[in-house]
Amino acid sequence: MHAQKTVKLWEGNPPTNNELENQNPELTIYSPETASNTGMAVVICPGGGYSGLAMDHEGKQVGEWLIKQGITGIVLKYRLPNKHKGVPLEDAQQAIRYVREHAKELNINPDKIGIAGFSAGGHLASTASTHYATYGTSTRPDFSILFYPVITMEVATHGGSKKNLLGDNPSVSDVYMFSNEKQVNTNTPPTILLLSDDDKSVLPVNSTLYYDALKRNDIPATMYIFPEGGHGWGMRENFKYHKQMLELLGMWLKDMNEKLDK
Repeated sequence: MHAQKTVKLWEGNPPTNNELENQNPELTIYSPETASNTGMAVVICPGGGYSGLAMDHEGKQVGEWLIKQGITGIVLKYRLPNKHKGVPLEDAQQAIRYVREHAKELNINPDKIGIAGFSAGGHLASTASTHYATYGTSTRPDFSILFYPVITMEVATHGGSKKNLLGDNPSVSDVYMFSNEKQVNTNTPPTILLLSDDDKSVLPVNSTLYYDALKRNDIPATMYIFPEGGHGWGMRENFKYHKQMLELLGMWLKDMNEKLDK
């Protein structure tokens, strides 16, 4: 059987206080069996509009699927911002840092660590992919998997996510800084985007803006827009294209593994 363990994200107190009680950020690590282990790992950021976390169908079930692909799945229970904009990113960066620093004991290749995110968790994953520290232990993900992500903080944003992250009257510079389509550069990791055309909660233009920005910077990018399914399907089997989606994602991960081996 695969191994599963939960670890605290921070040794002491996290750098920024979000003024919420009982926010204990942690990582739940799903490790594949040694024989099938590809050395890849994915830090998973569940969605929830930056006001909660969908830990099952956008967390645990993703980890369980990844180990079947020979990939270590690491579910990040990140702290909610409560209008402290840097808090989720601190946790995402610390998660990547932790995985890199413990790569050997986790049987992970430190150069094959990706990030995945759903909805607001997709905003967090794309923020981690465009705002990272290269000094000390690099917090740059090697690849990104974005499910129906919130990307922009401008017109097409998801109102609740924006308000919970940036507050009621965000500054122009904060809106710019957290509109991740504006933050893509030539070092942004290769990305796959998966979403539905009829998503009314987080408009598909969030994904197309990010895709366009990646292409302008010659970053390998893949985007699958399913005809229907709305928002928030994650690993739910009642999503009409569930099987196809997992097949496409599995193929992409396999290709990514080969590219990272080179």
